[in-house]
Amino acid sequence: MKQTKGLEGDKKSIITFEFNPKDGIDNPALSLTEDTDGEAMGEPRFYLLSKGSTETFGFSLNEELGCQGHVIRQVELGGLAQRRGLQDGDRLLQVNGHFVDHMDHHRVVQKIKASGNQVLLAVLDGDSYEAAKTLGRDLSQMLPADIRPRLCHITRDKSGFGFSVSGVKGTFQLSVQQDGPAERAGVPPGSWLLELNGASVSNYSHTQLTKKLKQSGSKVTLLVASSAVEEFYRLHGLRATAALADTSWLPFKVRELHMVKGPAGYGFLLKEDDCSSGATGQFMWDVDAGLPADQAGMKEGDRLLAVNGESIEGLDHQQTVLRIRARDDQVTLLVIDPAGDAFYHSIGLSPLLSFEDSNPASGSLTSSLPSPSASPGLSHVEVGPKGPGSWLVAAANSIGFTQSPSQEEQRRLQQAF
Repeated sequence: MKQTKGLEGDKKSIITFEFNPKDGIDNPALSLTEDTDGEAMGEPRFYLLSKGSTETFGFSLNEELGCQGHVIRQVELGGLAQRRGLQDGDRLLQVNGHFVDHMDHHRVVQKIKASGNQVLLAVLDGDSYEAAKTLGRDLSQMLPADIRPRLCHITRDKSGFGFSVSGVKGTFQLSVQQDGPAERAGVPPGSWLLELNGASVSNYSHTQLTKKLKQSGSKVTLLVASSAVEEFYRLHGLRATAALADTSWLPFKVRELHMVKGPAGYGFLLKEDDCSSGATGQFMWDVDAGLPADQAGMKEGDRLLAVNGESIEGLDHQQTVLRIRARDDQVTLLVIDPAGDAFYHSIGLSPLLSFEDSNPASGSLTSSLPSPSASPGLSHVEVGPKGPGSWLVAAANSIGFTQSPSQEEQRRLQQAF
């Protein structure tokens, strides 16, 4: 390497590199393919996948030996994921605004399944992911800090709901009264209104919106977005919906009950019955005072949502009992009370979506088995050599069931614990 005189009138010297076709550039620290500033590294890509209740998202989420991260595989040809742009080998970074790269694989699967028929994924191509890991980069810093709209449930007081609306058809901004019902319910000042009581306002006129608000009675549920969140969805050509929302401000909470079995059992009856939605659910009844279920906070009428961190959606009564009895002396249940269950049904969401927001200190979900492949959610999940087959055989050989003798309950299953 040598220095040459600069351009005429330029007193600075210019450093040039001698090039030998055999040896290449004579500065071994410089590589033509090296990305010292990260400019060539890919950016995270965002995909909003919306499917029908009988469809799949059309991809597999794998955990692979010798491969870091949650790996997108088996992208179905012509399927929803491929049509949106998801690619084999992509690494999943975010689910509905939650950073998931550091999470247990089954927990990530559970988050996607809890999202129901719509999910927002952030992914990074495999090469960029590996490069970022090699450089020790914080992948969470590659993503926007907050991309979640907010779901707020407001109860009217003597002065009203505590907000006013301005704007033209489909575009409404909220002015929020200080310390009024809306502010107490979590509505940020200056936020944009996206949904009213589970319905999009994109086609409402101001008159129609005002009429809908009056018809809401004493309570109203709003999906709102800050200007930054609204801009994110607009720039990416995506639609923010309640399935993607921060639910931490809602008064309806999923409860986590951890119970250690006593000499008399857990002390509750699990009964299959109809949900408010018309589907079949599993409900808690005959909670015995002073026994583990009662001590954990179980209430009669609670609906069971998940067992040991796994949703029971799609499971029948006997399969649910198997899950509860999988561990001899303890179990962790997620439940919701009737009022909360009815609320989530009214806005078309799974109560499980609220678990992360209602219990942020709970740490990772303790995961046992993947949910049934027939239930809505991922089309396929690779669990590797630690599959559930042998567990199921052992459990099935040790379980029994009882049925109530009454005619009404003969069509319903129940099991005491």
